[in-house]
Amino acid sequence: MSNYSNIDSKLIHGGIDGDENTGAVNVPIFQTSTYKQQGLGKNKGYEYSRTGNPTRQALESLIADLEGGVAGFAFASGMAATTAVLSLFKTGDKIIISSNVYGGTFRVLDKVFNNFGITYEIVETSDLAILEKSIDADVKAIFIESPANPILSITDIKEVALIGKKHNILTIVDNTFMTPYLQRPIELGVDIVVHSGTKYLGGHSDLIAGLAVVNSEELAERLAFIQNSTGGILQPFDSFLLIRGIKTLGVRMDRHIENALFIAEELKKHPGVKAIYYPGLPESQGYEINKSQTSGPGGMLSFELDEKYNIHKFFESLEFISLAESLGGVESLICHPSSMTHASIPYEIRQKVGIVENLIRISVGIENKKDILNDLEQAFLKSYEG
Repeated sequence: MSNYSNIDSKLIHGGIDGDENTGAVNVPIFQTSTYKQQGLGKNKGYEYSRTGNPTRQALESLIADLEGGVAGFAFASGMAATTAVLSLFKTGDKIIISSNVYGGTFRVLDKVFNNFGITYEIVETSDLAILEKSIDADVKAIFIESPANPILSITDIKEVALIGKKHNILTIVDNTFMTPYLQRPIELGVDIVVHSGTKYLGGHSDLIAGLAVVNSEELAERLAFIQNSTGGILQPFDSFLLIRGIKTLGVRMDRHIENALFIAEELKKHPGVKAIYYPGLPESQGYEINKSQTSGPGGMLSFELDEKYNIHKFFESLEFISLAESLGGVESLICHPSSMTHASIPYEIRQKVGIVENLIRISVGIENKKDILNDLEQAFLKSYEG
């Protein structure tokens, strides 16, 4: 753990800083599967790279440092991280999930863990009274996103953590949208944080990775066992890339926020926008709560396209912004949640939670903000059918 208290410095020097053996300012890529042992039962801390690798360990130490946790774990994808965390539970356990949750999280619970008798319940976790009423003897965890994907609804993380402690159940937060630069759920009382490192942490749309951080030695021991047993670990080269991406997280997020706030302010005035969702707008749901638990509103926004505009033409008309899955890269990306990121969620549930057919999600990049706006405006013009 580093001695730097400021997050900007921790991003660069946190965890394991450089290489003591050579003086290299960057942690080397230890591209090895196994390690020479000094004798029976004697090694230099590593035996086999599924169990532990120095490059991956540097990343795991870094994310634990940034989130303020006891231990970090790096996985081959965000879903591998989520799957490992969900593997902490057993038959008969029930997990409460936010009504707006990443489609992959819903899918793995609905189609995989359901087969093993681990059930779920979708709850509007932003309403704490409804959340607490939903807790019964079978509930063993609350899994939330705040802001939630894709409506960006806000849940009071500190209050959810208190509810979890009151009922002796685990609280888990997917912190992908905010990153530890803006929000640190463990400091708010949460037990486990997960990330798709693919997104803002990597920041350049060039790797797939997942991370988890826990708040206790007991959870660290259990999750380390699951990571080693199931083997969904992040490779050394991708660990190196992710460390490199994290070093510039602060400056990138500052620009993402600047651009997203500008675009949100412009879109809310546009006749083609029926509704807009961005936690940086004072009129947005949960604005004050989000402001109290984060240091910024992030770079994601969603809006509903007015019925006078053809949504297919809107997407086809974009020249600068890419229609693509994922988010959090330096380039602006746009998607249609109901047919892309959240397609695995049944239609009836999507309608109920607000993932309607005319909903559009934008990951606002770090390009010139006026260029981003100009591309959106020309797409509005070309897709208008009055």
